Formats: sequence, C-alpha cells, structure tokens
Amino acid sequence: MAHDGQTSSGLTPVLLDDLLALTGAAVPAVDRLLETATARVRALVSDGDRVSSALVEVHQTAAHGLAWLATYAQSLRQMQAWAEKLQGEGVFGETEQLIHQIAFGEYLWQIYGGIQMNQGEVLRLQDLGLEQSEMRALMTPDVMTLTQHGNTQEARVQLVALMQEHSANVITGASGLDDELEMIRDQFRRYSVEKIEPHAHDWHLKDELIPMEVIEELAEMGVFGLTIPEEYGGFGLSKASMCVVSEELSRGYIGVGSLGTRSEIAAELIIAGGTEEQKQKWLPRLASAETLPTAVFTEPNTGSDLGSLRTRAVKDGDDYRITGNKTWITHATRTQVMTLLARTDPETSNYKGLSMFLAEKTPGTDDAPFPTDGMTGGEIEVLGYRGMKEYELAFDNFHVKGENLLGGEEGKGFKQLMETFESARIQTAARAVGVAQSALDLSMQYAQDRKQFGKALIEFPRVASKLAMMAVEITVARQLTYFSAFEKDQGRRCDVEAGMAKLLGARVAWAAADNGLQIHGGNGFALEYKISRVLCDARILNIFEGAAEIQAQVIARRLLS
Repeated sequence: MAHDGQTSSGLTPVLLDDLLALTGAAVPAVDRLLETATARVRALVSDGDRVSSALVEVHQTAAHGLAWLATYAQSLRQMQAWAEKLQGEGVFGETEQLIHQIAFGEYLWQIYGGIQMNQGEVLRLQDLGLEQSEMRALMTPDVMTLTQHGNTQEARVQLVALMQEHSANVITGASGLDDELEMIRDQFRRYSVEKIEPHAHDWHLKDELIPMEVIEELAEMGVFGLTIPEEYGGFGLSKASMCVVSEELSRGYIGVGSLGTRSEIAAELIIAGGTEEQKQKWLPRLASAETLPTAVFTEPNTGSDLGSLRTRAVKDGDDYRITGNKTWITHATRTQVMTLLARTDPETSNYKGLSMFLAEKTPGTDDAPFPTDGMTGGEIEVLGYRGMKEYELAFDNFHVKGENLLGGEEGKGFKQLMETFESARIQTAARAVGVAQSALDLSMQYAQDRKQFGKALIEFPRVASKLAMMAVEITVARQLTYFSAFEKDQGRRCDVEAGMAKLLGARVAWAAADNGLQIHGGNGFALEYKISRVLCDARILNIFEGAAEIQAQVIARRLLS
C-alpha cells in the first residue's frame, strides 16, 4: 500500500500502522454500541430482575438482532487480531490490507445502517431500542474514515486484480494459522483436487452415495479419528485441525466434508458422556471407520424442539425396545451404529425424560437398505447435500442392548447432546467456509474465461466487486470459525462463539453461491455447471445443526443472561 498520496485501494493516505490504528480504534466503538444495545434489549425482555422467555419471543427481532450485532462485533475483533498477527509476522501484504479495510468499511456501515440477517430481514439499530444520539455515537472519526474510504469500488477492483496474481490456494489472503495446520490444509486440498472435485458434480447429478473407496481413503488419512484422543485410537489433534480438514474437503464437495460430522458427534457424545467401557469399545472403531455412525435425533413434528420428542424406549429386561419415527437422518443406510435420542420416562414431556443410545444396526444394501429387525426407512429426495442421502426412519420394538445406554444412566440424553453442539457448529461453520470458497473458486475462473462485449467478465467493476466481497466475507467467517475452535481447544465454553461462526458462515456461503451463480448468468442456472450444485449445497447450511433463527436465539439468551 502506498505511503503517501492516494493509495491504489482508495483508502485515505495512511501508513500501514495507521490502518491498524484506525481499525483498532473502531473495535471499542462497536463494543460500546453493543453494550448500550444489550442494555436496551435486556430492559425490553426482562420481567423484574430476570430475562423472560415469553418476552424474548415477543421482542424476537430485537433479541435476534442483538445476536447479529454481537456477531459483527466479534467478527471485527477477530479480523483485528488476524491483521495484527500477520503484521507481526511480516506477512500483512496488500491483499490482506485490502481485505481488512474492506471488511471494516462494510461491516461498520452495515452496523450503522442495517445488518442483513438474511435477504429479506435487515436489522436496524432502532429495532434494538437505540435513540438517534446513541447511533451517532458510533461514528467516531476513525469509524467515519473507514466507512467513507474502506469499502470503495477502487479497493474492490484492486483486491481482485491482486487475487488474479495469486494461486487458487491463497486468493483470500494469509490464514494466520501455524505451519502444521497449513501442512494439513495442503494435504487435504491436494486430495480434494485429485479425488473429489473431478467426480463431485456427477455424484450430485446422479444422486449417488459417495463411493466407499473415498471413505476408506479418508479413514487412512485420519479424518474420522482426527480429534479422538490417542489412547482411544485417534490422532488427538485440535478442533482447529478439524476446521481446516472440513473446510478443504467441503471446498471439494460438502458431502465429503460432512462425512466426518457424524463421527465427530458420536465421538463427542461418547467422550463426554460414555462409560469407560463404551469409550474403549466404540472410539477406536469410530477412529478407524470400522464403524460408521449416524445421528438419529430429529422427529417429523419436532424440528428444533428436541424437548418434545415422542420416540420412546421401553425397558425389556436389561435391554430396551424403541418405537417411534425419526426424520432427516443423514447416511442412515451404510452405518453400523446410531446415536439415537429417545424418551425413557413416559411421564415427562420435556428434556428431562430423554436418554441417548448407541443403537447398533446392520448396514444396508441397495436391495435391502434397512435389513435390521424393527427398523424401516425411506429416502427423502433433496435439492443438494446429496452424497450421503437423507432418510425417514420408523422403529417398531427395535432392540437396543442395555449396555448401549450412553453413560449407563437414563435421563441424561439431552445434556449429553448439548455437549456436542459446540464442536458440531464449529465444524459446520468450517464446512460453510469451504462451500463459500468453492463458489469463489468457480466464479473467479468463469469470470476470467467468459468474454462479453469484447472483454472478460472480471474486468467489469460490479463483477469484480462481487468476487471481492466473497473473498472478504470468507476471510471474516474463516477467522471467526478459527477463533471458536481455538476457544474450544483451550477448554473454554464457546457455545456463543461457535454459534456466531455458524450463523455468519452459513449466510456467507449462501451469499457467495448466489453471487457466484449471478456471475455465471444463464449458464449458472444450467445443471451442467458446478455453481448450480454449490448453490443447492449452500442453502442447507442455514438450516441444519441449528437453524439461523435458533442460533440467534441461543446467542441472544446467553448475551442477555
């Protein structure tokens, strides 16, 4: 970046240190606004000295909007930490500087003028109960400089020009991760390019299961035992490594990036809530992929309201018989064990009567997808996210061994499941980053190759701007995801941070896919173009592992409590 005169990016002429000083000063300004907004919303939803669930529902826009404001505040904090780290390492180049200034310029303007919760819902500060004077208090001189000069057409066009000079692996700038994690990224990026990307679109179009050969290769690479402790046959690596692996595999195809999700959930359940005998029996099998698990939680009429589950587990001697219906069960046919949530106390109608089971089953075939007695199922045809298929399941006196009650104690199922949400949502955020990166990969290539009116699409400023904003928001979502993983690795509670990463990551993935299809024009609407698949795959991210509205609710309740 130039040190005097107008910079190539359009930012007011400042030294590098001045850019970080500007953005550093903007962070506390946002934090002060968030503090004021939290107080205003808390007053709206409190009954006496306690937060009322009923009032949170009445003032849902304000509560969920507060979650989004807090997510933006945390995003800017993590972007500042990323920039300072890169500067300290001497790798805060012009690409990274442009990403940083555009991110601040855009997110600060959105905070002041309206945060896109989704395409049809914009959160305004007045929705949080703020007065005009409190809104204007955000506009410190530093914030005004960044909003006026941070995200300009000149900055976006220059960023895309630099992106074209880089290899496909680094078009969104330095990650800030250490060498070990980058080595892991390179390994899985190579695998994605060689073994996934050439076939993913055919798997999607033909609605085929991902070949067992791929699962076996991923098992050899350690994907299914990545974070399982070494004493139980895993690699004992960090949640940050899980993010990198999930991101790069999902960049190739979300179905492959999601293969490890069920193993991650099952392993977390067993590590946190299982007996020592259950850990010794199941964790090595999960780590090696000798046993493939599936998560069986959701029911047709409950959705996110797990407390109202009706599937029941009745004692039969030392064992159990399970009866009920489940839906949206991913990869249900090939698997050998189900982490199955059922009601063991028929007198309850809430979370307290639920128990978790490690329910064994026989893997199915094309001719007999569900051969185990007491269990039937049917496929749910879906737009995207197809590589493992979705199913409805019905259980009728399905037999589960008593020794497979997780933790050996009834009534702990919901608490045990809650303990997996942090890791599952961090991993989902990483999948979202990978899908968004895939959209950017495809769109960059198409915009460079496609000629219109005598020049490449990428030379048109609005096309370049779309690509630039993809790169910027991918970086923001990536840094927020890594932060939540680092918090988890430090043993700190991170349900809010994981929720924020998932909330933002899902929106970023959908925006990237949507804008990517727009760049492709009519071709993007054709099934033969890969961006059509990425659009379908991106849409589910705002729904599973906690819909965006549920995610915002969880974040808001923690902020207000």
